[in-house]
Formats: sequence, C-alpha cells, structure tokens
Amino acid sequence: MLALTFSTGIIDAVGYVGLDRVFTGNMTGNVVLLGMALVGADHLPILGPVIALVCFMAGAALSGRLARGSEPGWTRRNTTQLGIVAAGLIACAVIVLTLPVVDIAPLALTVTGLLGASMGLQAGAARHLAVADVTTVVVTSTLVGLAYDSVLGRGATHPWLRRALAVILIGLGAATGAWLHRFGLAPGILVAALITIVVAFLGHRGASRSETRA
Repeated sequence: MLALTFSTGIIDAVGYVGLDRVFTGNMTGNVVLLGMALVGADHLPILGPVIALVCFMAGAALSGRLARGSEPGWTRRNTTQLGIVAAGLIACAVIVLTLPVVDIAPLALTVTGLLGASMGLQAGAARHLAVADVTTVVVTSTLVGLAYDSVLGRGATHPWLRRALAVILIGLGAATGAWLHRFGLAPGILVAALITIVVAFLGHRGASRSETRA
C-alpha cells in the first residue's frame, strides 16, 4: 500500500502538471480546485476536475461491486482490481504516446477520466485491504493521526513510521512524477503502472502462500 501511495503521487503530478491542473487521485484537491474555478479564480479548469471526480467515484463503485462477498485480506479479486488499474494506466500511456493529447482537449479529458477511474479502483482495493492510515490516495487523515497521537499530542503508542512513510512517499511520488514529466506524460504513467503490476504480483503470491500453509 505504501508503494501504491508513491505511485499515486506520480499520477497526481502527471495530472496537475500535464493535464491542466487536475488531480486524478487526490479528490480533496479537485473539490477545492473546482470550488475556486466556479467563481473564476485564476482561470482554473472546471470540466477536468468534474470528469476526474465522476470517474474516480465510478472506479470506486466498480471496486465495491467486485469486492462483494469477498473475504477480508488479499484475495484474487484484489489482484484482479489492481490488474485493471494497471491496464487503465497502460491504456493512458498508449494514448499519450500515439496521439497529441495535450493539444486535443477531448483526448486529454479521456486520459483524465481513465486516470481518475483507475485511482478510484485502486482506492477501493485499498479500502478492502484496510491497512490503517494508508488509503493510497490521501494523507490528510494520516497527518492528523501522526500529530494527534504524537508525544506533543495524546502521547499514545501508534504506527508513526507507517504514517510518516505514507506522507513522505506521496510527496516523493509527486516529485518523481514532476521530474518524469520533463520527458512527456507517458513515462510517469508507465512507472506507476509498473509499480501497480509488481504490487499485484507480490500481493497475489503472498496470499497464495498463506492459503497453501492453511
């Protein structure tokens, strides 16, 4: 889940820098951008954030549908969901490699929608796995927990390392995505797709080993 958090940072950087200031993973950012755009602030986009929001919710809904009746923990359905996420990312990379997406609004919005749906599906898979403080798409609640339970706050024992890593990794992912954007939209998307494939493979293999031992 921490690896997927890193890849989300990459995808959000790709969307914000390369797709007209749109977040495709961080929906809180999109809602804020949309609110400002509706009053004409700084010529912010409206259609892109709306498409990202709608497609993200559609991806999350699909994840919920696929997870119906599944057991807690990693199952084959999680592997399937992350496989679909990777396929969606690869499709986006193919589009931007073969067509001038940045120059053609409908194509750019198509990529925005595909990225949003993929991130929604990923967030749904993470919700099913329920790793505390690691949703893969947001870190606000993680920051609250990190500060609230710290020695300066409640002073409770808490998984501070995992929380800190989630925050750091999404930031590093964003930095990586912004750097990769120097070479175009596709490299960042492909790196995120590769990470997703590796996570799906390792998760599936780990679950299979657990079933064998049981």
